[in-house]
Amino acid sequence: MAFESFSAFLAMEGHGPYVWTCYAVFVILVAGTVFWSAKRHQATYHMCKRGYEQENPKGQNVPKAAATFTRVEISQD
Repeated sequence: MAFESFSAFLAMEGHGPYVWTCYAVFVILVAGTVFWSAKRHQATYHMCKRGYEQENPKGQNVPKAAATFTRVEISQD
């Protein structure tokens, strides 16, 4: 759809306020979701870090788990 001017594009034959309001609400909701997700991620990270530090105080060596490998024979009968 071609518009004669930028103001005609913004007005969109009378539908502009509805269209631009919908776009604004969408952008606000997406930005809010991104912000909320980042805050929850940060809070979860800090909670896990605090829990780890309480279990293993600084200066204490944490033994690493030994890796074990088991060979699995696959028959294709």
